[in-house]
Amino acid sequence: MKVLHLLQDKSFQLVTGKDLDNEINGIYSGDLLSWVMSHAKAQDAWCTVLTHVNIVAIASLVQLSCIIICENAQIDVDTIEKAKQENIIIIKTKLNSVEVMKKLMTTHA
Repeated sequence: MKVLHLLQDKSFQLVTGKDLDNEINGIYSGDLLSWVMSHAKAQDAWCTVLTHVNIVAIASLVQLSCIIICENAQIDVDTIEKAKQENIIIIKTKLNSVEVMKKLMTTHA
C-alpha cells in the first residue's frame, strides 16, 4: 500500500510530506526511540504519540514510509519544520495505535 492510499481514509490527515507514493510494507508501533530505531524496518509506517523533533531523525535513519501521530497528540512546530526539511511524511489521527493497525490490516490488506 502507498501512503496516498492510507490518506484516502478520512481517519488520517496529512501534516507534512510530498512523496505520497512511498510504499508502506509494514507497521511498527512504539514510543521508545532507541527501540524503534533498532526494531522498525525500512518502509514501515510508525505509529507513535511522540511528537518531538527526534522522531524525524529516527524516521530518516530507518527510512520509514511515514510517521503516524496517534490520539491527536499535539505535534511540535519544530518537528513539522524538520520533517519538511527532511521530506518525512507525518500523518495525524485521533485513533490510537491499536486502532490504526487494526484499520490498516482489515481495510488495506
